[in-house]
Amino acid sequence: MSKGIFITMEGPDGSGKSTQIDLLREYLEKEGYDVLITREPGGTRISEAIREVILNKEYTEMSPVTEMLLYASARAQLINEVVGPALESGKAVISDRFVDSSLVYQGIARGLGVENVYNINLQAIGKYMPDVTFLLDLPADIGIARKKDQKELDRMESESLQFHRDVAEGYRSLAERFPDRIEKIDATLPIDRICDIIKVRINELLAK
Repeated sequence: MSKGIFITMEGPDGSGKSTQIDLLREYLEKEGYDVLITREPGGTRISEAIREVILNKEYTEMSPVTEMLLYASARAQLINEVVGPALESGKAVISDRFVDSSLVYQGIARGLGVENVYNINLQAIGKYMPDVTFLLDLPADIGIARKKDQKELDRMESESLQFHRDVAEGYRSLAERFPDRIEKIDATLPIDRICDIIKVRINELLAK
């Protein structure tokens, strides 16, 4: 393939992103793509080190601005070291979260402002905006309940239920703001049904 495609999966904690990423990878590989899976924050040695700081439950004093800049730093390294080169070589890149997470978590839920957070992140992402973003929309109380059943919660997951409600609503507002890029999907639907919806949008993208 001469041109790579950049796909991001977004949604509140517990929305089922990992499951859909695995299913999408299988589908794209069948379509002939060399697929790269990554995550945010993380995906490189430096970015994973930053992830440990961001999600450490002991760092309760972390300011929203510090949090925003740490996410942007991890993202800059991921783009420079992994995502950019992969796309330039024609791969399909699927990222578990990307800049939309910062717009929602820090811009909306932390109150820093979507435009402010986006402008900070421009230096991190450069020209690499996703071709399509799948938003798995889920009520906050359901998502956090799922997470509590799976594991011990990290610093971000341990935030108040109101914070997670703000995140969920923030994602919905972002989907309304960028309808051409963000595909909002009801995450309470059966897994196979969600996968089918994603495949339809991917086929439209590949046909262009």
